[in-house]
Amino acid sequence: MENAYRIQLLSIVAGVLLLVYLIRLIIQGRLRIEYAFVWFSFTLMSLVFFIWREELNVVAGWVGILYPPTFVFIIAIFAMLIHLLHLSVVISKLCAQNRILAQEIALIKNKPGGYSGRER
Repeated sequence: MENAYRIQLLSIVAGVLLLVYLIRLIIQGRLRIEYAFVWFSFTLMSLVFFIWREELNVVAGWVGILYPPTFVFIIAIFAMLIHLLHLSVVISKLCAQNRILAQEIALIKNKPGGYSGRER
């Protein structure tokens, strides 16, 4: 049983360090708030299960899963799929904006007296 508590303590420390690192990334402006929300949610949910392991058994039982670590993997896979869907939407939006910007630049370059690219 001592080994289980060591793993639990290590997991809690890792979760807290991840929270501190996320806050640092936000302060430095390297992580946008909209993406930080996903990471904070995942980290806080993980910390809850790291601290109260019995709750994982209870929640897994409610869903009908007999082996609680399986429940963790199912939740993680589902969260990754949702995050991938969100990133796909963001990439699609950026592609459309990039196309519009390229078209506007082409129009400016072809306009009489427009930007030729040699002026600097």
